Amino acid sequence: MDIEKKLAQGISKAFTVLFEASLSEEEISFQPTRKEFEGSYTFVIFPYLKVTKRKPEEAGQLIGEYLTKNIEEVAGFNVVKGFLNLVITNSFWVNTLGQIQQIKSYGKFNSNGKKVMVEYSSPNTNKPLHLGHLRNNFLGYSLANILEANGYEVLKANLVNDRGIHICKSMVAYQKFGNAETPSASLKGDKLVGNYYVRFDQEYKKQIASLLEEYKKTEPDTPEKKLKEKAEKNAPILLEAQSMLIKWEQSDKETTALWAKMNGWVYDGFDQSYQLMGVSFDTVYKESETYLLGKDVVEEGLEKGVFFKKEDGSVWINLEAEKLDEKLLLRADGTSVYMTQDMGTADMKFKDFPMEKSVYVVGNEQEYHFKVLQIIMQKLGRSYADGIYHLSYGMVDLPSGKMKSREGTVVDADDLILEMKMIAKSNTKEQGKIDEFSDAEAEKLYLDLALGALKFYLLRVDPKKRILFNPEESIDFQGDTGVYVQYNHARLCAIVRKAKETNINYKAENYVGLTTLNPTEVDLVALLKLYPEKVQEAAKNYAPSVIASFALELARTYSKFYAEVPIFNEKDKKALSFRIALSEQVATTLQNALGLLGIRAPERM
Repeated sequence: MDIEKKLAQGISKAFTVLFEASLSEEEISFQPTRKEFEGSYTFVIFPYLKVTKRKPEEAGQLIGEYLTKNIEEVAGFNVVKGFLNLVITNSFWVNTLGQIQQIKSYGKFNSNGKKVMVEYSSPNTNKPLHLGHLRNNFLGYSLANILEANGYEVLKANLVNDRGIHICKSMVAYQKFGNAETPSASLKGDKLVGNYYVRFDQEYKKQIASLLEEYKKTEPDTPEKKLKEKAEKNAPILLEAQSMLIKWEQSDKETTALWAKMNGWVYDGFDQSYQLMGVSFDTVYKESETYLLGKDVVEEGLEKGVFFKKEDGSVWINLEAEKLDEKLLLRADGTSVYMTQDMGTADMKFKDFPMEKSVYVVGNEQEYHFKVLQIIMQKLGRSYADGIYHLSYGMVDLPSGKMKSREGTVVDADDLILEMKMIAKSNTKEQGKIDEFSDAEAEKLYLDLALGALKFYLLRVDPKKRILFNPEESIDFQGDTGVYVQYNHARLCAIVRKAKETNINYKAENYVGLTTLNPTEVDLVALLKLYPEKVQEAAKNYAPSVIASFALELARTYSKFYAEVPIFNEKDKKALSFRIALSEQVATTLQNALGLLGIRAPERM
């Protein structure tokens, strides 16, 4: 029986015996005992004072004495004001480690028969992936891992924005200034196309400035703000891009050929970036293939009376009852908006993969959009609508400030990873512990550490929070970092290797009956016992940060144990076997936790 359940049953009986009161097990909860007090589980008495009719210290003393007499796993207790701290027997923790050791897939749950699609990345094919995309990709990939560990069948999806005016801007600039340039070993296709997106913006601004001066001369009485708006609308290069979009939508051969060629360059570049950052997808959708699908959904909504048509022919939904406004679903000229497209794509995704949950990993500026999407699909009676979830995340900033793609001030994802790799290389060489590594092994380690630092830094905080990313801080071997967790894993692996080399038998039967434990050993087993709950909590809250926090706490606790408790100098064979078994299980759990975050755990470093 689970110890918390057994304690809850004991407290429930204690209330009946001691206070002649009924308290169900469901009403009883525990929290971890604070580090400064002895104990593992704490029962808070304050909420029940009306029932006990005793002072909190007296009630705690009575309950503690009852549990010590009636539950064999309770070794003792202490009462601090209204907090009853329960000390659990060392035998329980020894047996718990033995039980955990027997579970091959500890922290992974059997299939729950449910499907979930996680959509992430969603880049535009007019620029390379940048720092913001890293947070998106790492969140999506990690969440997919976490949901899979919880027993879901997961499909990882990427919806690429490969059409629209922004794509045409790169195309126009390439036509005008490209001089038939093509990707090369030194210039990936996505970066090449991104350069022309920046070039478009530069030319556009020049033309706006030129037109503004001209308008000032010809329309001296018009406010400058209006003149600027007019210049922005009439800049020749923008008109060319708009004309190109119309040609694309009309399937003009020359336009679609250029579009296909440039998008092909970008996809090749994206593939290299995804491989470098260690993420993947099961399926890729393209907006060029989905943007018209929503028109059928619009017709359905009109027939059902969910949508309404205005006099100009545009189609809307009234969400005032939901304390939102009216939302446009189809323009008067019959052209789609983003919501139209997303309604159709949502149906197509469900047809491809009939899921109970559909998770969209998209920045927090789209919170309104996805709230409306879910309401619309609920009103249309879609079975998957209640399972739509927007994993909203905050932007990533650098100490140098906000990034802007069109101005070319973004931090390129590839460049950042390679910069992090150089920092990892420099820091690792300072440690001087990889002299026996081959060049290939060393390069792999540097990349593992760079990605570990990046992913952990971007995943360790709640997704909704905005992040200020500091590369040097993220790769500190002694800080609250992924590298620190990786380092502790490698140290644990070295201990296990030495144990195997010296033929130490650390199976459970070799330490059964051990009764003396160091407090840090108890803390470690208690943390290991918590791991499956943390995996469930991370899935329930769509929060990889839960796993990152757990991994960091487990690594910190082991580091404390390593400093305080001898391992190979231990003379007691049971204690030695227990400590090796504990080290191996901590190593396995750290590896599994990091794996959920998409981080590799080096065995040597």
